[in-house]
Amino acid sequence: MPFAAPRRRRCAVVGLGARAQLFTEALAGPYADRIELAGFCDVNAHRMAVHNGWIASAHPGRPPIPTYSADDFEEMLRRERVDLVVVCTVDHLHDHYIVRALEAGCDVVTEKPMTTTAERARRILDAQRRTGREVRVAFNYRYNPVHSAVRELLADGEIGEVGSVHFEWLLDLRHGADYFRRWHRDKANSGGLMVHKATHHFDLVNWWLGAQPETVYAQGGLFFYGDEAGDRRGLARDYTRAHGSTAADGDPFAIRLADSSVLSALYLDAEAEDGYHRDQNVFGPGVSIEDDMAVLVRYSSGATLTYHLTAYAPWEGYRIAFNGSEGRVELLVEESTWTRPDVRTDGASAVLHGAAVGDEAGRTQLLVRRSWEEPREVKVPTGEGGHGGGDVRMLADLFGERAPGDADSLGRAADAGDGARSLATGLAANRSFVTGLPVDARRLMDSKGDS
Repeated sequence: MPFAAPRRRRCAVVGLGARAQLFTEALAGPYADRIELAGFCDVNAHRMAVHNGWIASAHPGRPPIPTYSADDFEEMLRRERVDLVVVCTVDHLHDHYIVRALEAGCDVVTEKPMTTTAERARRILDAQRRTGREVRVAFNYRYNPVHSAVRELLADGEIGEVGSVHFEWLLDLRHGADYFRRWHRDKANSGGLMVHKATHHFDLVNWWLGAQPETVYAQGGLFFYGDEAGDRRGLARDYTRAHGSTAADGDPFAIRLADSSVLSALYLDAEAEDGYHRDQNVFGPGVSIEDDMAVLVRYSSGATLTYHLTAYAPWEGYRIAFNGSEGRVELLVEESTWTRPDVRTDGASAVLHGAAVGDEAGRTQLLVRRSWEEPREVKVPTGEGGHGGGDVRMLADLFGERAPGDADSLGRAADAGDGARSLATGLAANRSFVTGLPVDARRLMDSKGDS
C-alpha cells in the first residue's frame, strides 16, 4: 500500500495588521509544506486584500487566501476546516477569538500579550483546560540567542542563587512615541505599556528565574506625552492626525503614513472602511496610558526585581543585571545610540526600531562577573531577523518540524499559563498605580474581581 503523506494542518489568521505579516509570510513561504494558510479574518476587507497581494507577489500563481469578516469567524473555522488559529487582533479582543477557536476544536497561537485583564485571562485558561487544546503565546524574546544565553548561565549556576534583578528598558523618541499615535494609547484597548510592552519583559524574568511573581508595588504616570505635558513643554501642535495637516509639518513626533508603502497599504488606504487613524498626535487628548513606570516585584524564589520602563528616551535598548550569591551577570543591548529626527521608513516593518537604522545602531554585551574573578565577556551571535534573531527561531519552533531528540531544553515554548503569569506582574502594577499599595499577584488569576 503506498505511503500517504500526512495532511497539512489548516491555519487561519485573525487580525491582519502589520504584525500579522510575520506570520502570513512564514506560513505562505518556508512552512507552506507543513501548514496550509486556509483563511483570513478581519474587520477590514482592504487589509486582508493587502496581505493577499503580498502573498501573490511573493508566490506567483498561488490562489488568494479566502477572506471573512469578523462576524463570520466561526463560519470560517467550519467552512475552511481550520486546525490552527493565529490571533493578531487588537489586544483586548484576543480572548474573544482564542476562546471561540478553542471551543471549535482548534489550537491557537496568539500574539503577546495573551490578553489585557485577569478576567479575560481566566476565560482563556478555563477554555484551554475544558477543551484540552493548545495555546501558544508568541514570546519571541525567549528565542533571542543572547536571552537564551542568559537563561543557560543562570540555570547552570554560574552566579549561584539569584537574589535580585535590575531591569531598565528604554523606548526611544521614535519607537516609544508610536504607542501614543495608535490604538495602544487607549488603555482599554492595550492594557497600557505594563501589559502590551512589558509583558515581554516580565515573561523573560519569570523564565530566567524559573519563578512566579508574588508581590508587586508600582508607580507610574503620563510624564512626557499627552496634551497636558505637550502644552506645558511647548511641544504640542494643533492637529489631530498628521496626514493632510500642515500643522504637522516639521514635527519630529509625527509619522508620515504616505512615506511608507506598508503603512499606506495597511492603514491610510484602509481608513474608508473603519475610520482608524494610525498617525494621531502624541500630544493630543485621549491618551490614557503611562509613559514612565517603576515596578518592584518579589518572586516565589525570594528574588526581587526592580524594573523601569521609559517611553521617551534619547536611545533605545535595555540594561539587565542579575546579582547572585557567587557573582553577577550583566547584559547591555543598545538597539540605537541616538534618535535621528528625520528618518522615514519604506521597509517591510511598519515601525523603525533602532537596530534597523544605519549609524544609530549600537552594541550587545553580555558579561559574567564572578566573585573574586576578572569579568568575562560571553560572545553570542545574534543571527538574522527581527528581535535579535528571535522571530526566525520562534517561527521555526511554532511551525517547523522538530527533529527526534531535539528537545526544547531551555523551555522556550510559552503556553497559556506562561501568558497568564507574564500578565500578573503588569496587571498588578496597573492596580498599584491606582491604589498606591502593594498587590498580591498570586491572587489575580483566582480572584472574582477584574483588574
